[in-house]
Amino acid sequence: MRSWQSGATGAYPNLCLGWHHRVLADPEPAMPTIRLRLAVLALASVVALLAPAAAAAADCTAPMPAREATSGLPGLLLHPDGTALSREDWPCRRQTLRATAEAHVYGSRGPDPERVSARIEGDHLHVRIFHAGREVGMDARLHLPEGPGPHPVLIVIGGVGGVDDALLAAEGIARIDFLPTQAGAETGQSRDRRGAFFELYGETVQGTGTLMAWAWGVSRLVDAIEQAGQGLLRPGAVAVVGCSRYGKGALAAGAFDERIALTIPIESGAGGVPLWRGVVDGGAQPPHSAFGEQPWLADAFGAFASDVERLPIDQHAVLALVAPRGLLVLDNPHVDWLGAPAGHAAVQAAAGVYAMLGVGGNLGYHGDVAESRHCAWRSEWDAPARDAIRRHLHAAEAADLPVVAAGAGARLPEAPGDER
Repeated sequence: MRSWQSGATGAYPNLCLGWHHRVLADPEPAMPTIRLRLAVLALASVVALLAPAAAAAADCTAPMPAREATSGLPGLLLHPDGTALSREDWPCRRQTLRATAEAHVYGSRGPDPERVSARIEGDHLHVRIFHAGREVGMDARLHLPEGPGPHPVLIVIGGVGGVDDALLAAEGIARIDFLPTQAGAETGQSRDRRGAFFELYGETVQGTGTLMAWAWGVSRLVDAIEQAGQGLLRPGAVAVVGCSRYGKGALAAGAFDERIALTIPIESGAGGVPLWRGVVDGGAQPPHSAFGEQPWLADAFGAFASDVERLPIDQHAVLALVAPRGLLVLDNPHVDWLGAPAGHAAVQAAAGVYAMLGVGGNLGYHGDVAESRHCAWRSEWDAPARDAIRRHLHAAEAADLPVVAAGAGARLPEAPGDER
């Protein structure tokens, strides 16, 4: 047993195995080109840890430009010029990845609001946000566990498909149910921008996707917890969870707000955890479909929706933005559309960053489940979720988070296509 501070790197002894990992018990190696390329990329990341540090970038906040489509999965532990990244370089690299994710995938987050006020009335949390002479509001439902506070908090985006309530009660975790469409409405193929985020910032964020608006909304709830916890809620122990499209939002929330101690995206599909380069084939929702279904993604992503190989980053970089904080990915291999193999590959590709930072045990993946229903809680997830809560919300002794892909008994989709 290790505490969350230890973050042992031993959780990833087979980092260089490639797309599926041998736990899949695949009798025939599917898509060897994918395995080889991901293995080479992972090996390059490990080698980078041993090489001398490169000079810091002149401007850490400048996004990376689109690149040639012939390149492979963008590396996380190398500078753009191919020199190795060191642990000391990571803060600058993280800023660059964040700026790139905003520029090409999610859209501008805008500045922090000038003022946030909040109050708790019964089981409701009321939030008012003020900026540049404008004012908007959002509300959320609060569920408190038995016993005195302050309690750690789990924000459930969408209010459905979160961590099992019995587990939360046993661990003394408060739950906040947040309807994210208050911050950014789902307007379908019209891509209209409506909701508190767009009302507050106006034209400056009209190209931003609703996933960023939802992440911004979660951040305003964190502001509210800091201000209006009233001895009930613990500001330094906040987690976020969501399933399906809300899982996409949960990942964005954890990536863009470093106050969130634990992020749990569940069955998030394209635009969430899975690699964009991994969902182009094999029955998963393709990038152009995710872009067109709802205005989840920035308008700028439209330039890559049918050509993701030109993206200067991939979703493994968004996972890496969560490091060194807790990240537990829960997945469903029974629904091809969700792209579970590409999600597992994204976690493997981000693992090098967690290892470099000395917190390898803070990153976990679990997709070996018997139940096929979308967004159903599985008993197989109880243990890793409990360990994640104890490590990151209670700062208590707990096991390293596991990396468990679908077993031989699960019906697996075909491996995604060439990841270049």
